[in-house]
Amino acid sequence: MQQQRGFTLIELIIVIVILGILAVTAAPRFVDFQSDAREAALEGVAAALAGGSQLVFARAAINGVQNTNTSNDLDLNNDGTDDVSIINGYPNANAALDSVDLDDELLSWVDFSVQLSTDANPTSDFIVTAGTDSFIITQNGTDAGAGCEVVYTNAPARGSPAILVTATNC
Repeated sequence: MQQQRGFTLIELIIVIVILGILAVTAAPRFVDFQSDAREAALEGVAAALAGGSQLVFARAAINGVQNTNTSNDLDLNNDGTDDVSIINGYPNANAALDSVDLDDELLSWVDFSVQLSTDANPTSDFIVTAGTDSFIITQNGTDAGAGCEVVYTNAPARGSPAILVTATNC
């Protein structure tokens, strides 16, 4: 006579209990993807701002206006029109917010759609609000609010602009 081999009921219950314990401990790590995605998007914006501001500084250095402490206009692509306002060789946050089209003027080197917070019903990926010698970028359509932002602050007389990501409340 042949014996049948298989799992007993108690073995199956033990396996189910172990899988349940693993699911309870591992699930919270994978549930909060939205917060991680918001934080990664802000990190991307900050990296784009840093890279773009370095390119603007390089162009300002070529033109010999990298150390001017007053606001200047800079032609980035030699087409005869000024593309961005700079201060200390880097993009000037205050002048950027006064421009009619923020995408074309200052943040054209950032691969995201951006609108001023004063626009009615903004439809862009990110919203920009003015600060003192700075601007603040937050994501549009999220309830994250303060604590989930990128802050660009004008460069000091010697040094790079401060680009700070705050992702404590994403």
